[in-house]
Amino acid sequence: MSKWSYLKGLHDLGNSVYAYLQPNGTWGWSNAGIIVDGEASLLIDTLFDLKLTSEMLDTLHKSIPAAAHIDMVVNTHANGDHCWGNELIAGAQIIASARTAEEMTTAISPTQLAMILKRAPELGELGEFLSYAFGSFDFDNITLTPPTKTFEGELTLKVGDKEVHLIEVGPAHTLGDTLVHIPSDRVVFTADILFIGGHPIIWAGPTSNWLKACDRILEMDVDTIVPGHGPITDKNGVAEVKGYLEYMYQEAEKRYEIGMSAKEAAKDIDLDRYATWTDGERIAVNIASIFRELKGDQSNPNMIESFMHMAELVVHNTKNE
Repeated sequence: MSKWSYLKGLHDLGNSVYAYLQPNGTWGWSNAGIIVDGEASLLIDTLFDLKLTSEMLDTLHKSIPAAAHIDMVVNTHANGDHCWGNELIAGAQIIASARTAEEMTTAISPTQLAMILKRAPELGELGEFLSYAFGSFDFDNITLTPPTKTFEGELTLKVGDKEVHLIEVGPAHTLGDTLVHIPSDRVVFTADILFIGGHPIIWAGPTSNWLKACDRILEMDVDTIVPGHGPITDKNGVAEVKGYLEYMYQEAEKRYEIGMSAKEAAKDIDLDRYATWTDGERIAVNIASIFRELKGDQSNPNMIESFMHMAELVVHNTKNE
């Protein structure tokens, strides 16, 4: 049993390192964090919209004196729930991997998602699913604010006297996933390389890179692991996610070899021990990604088609309950 409670808000991890959690960790409800030393501070990710980011920043300001002025922000990847609040800390240096910065310019924008959600009633099953996943957030009037500094591979930052290592492990979940490791405090923020208690989603792949990222975390001398979604965990949580990815790859490969389509395979695979995890519809995206990997197809998924396939799977599973 974890020593960490899974409650909304700020959690003191010790030595001026904090996690900010947003239960229940499903679509859009991401985690963030902050590292401080003296008057220096580094924020790990912003949140999905301005209201949530503002609420987080208010909490930080009230609880941590150094957070009154945030010096640096690291965006761990390009998904909006980890960077669409950037404009509220635009005075800080915003750091991300080069792939993440590029993906921010090509991914769906807040304005586009807001427009799609307004049309949701016209979109049938797709609209219902998008409203379920994203209807709790406000995407109006967000100014997409990109990184001001990029890196490739690894980068070491100093927060006061504290060393912080940025380690790019993508493409995996997205094109430029980054781990944030604080060696002296034996803490790592993994962003969406880890979804704890929920199905991860393979937007980019390949699966082999994601498995290597899990191994990289398992090799670290860390006690406390903050995932992108879900409760704070330890290496057991990493092993669970690694096991999930291995299981999905093996099951997808079996069905690929007998000529099933990715959609057929997603409906056919038994979720087994992962059936209790949230967001089971993500298997539709994961199997499609693994099928592309097996074909040697390096193209990016069509986001709207991906959400349509997940919506169809939700309906399929509901009919079979």
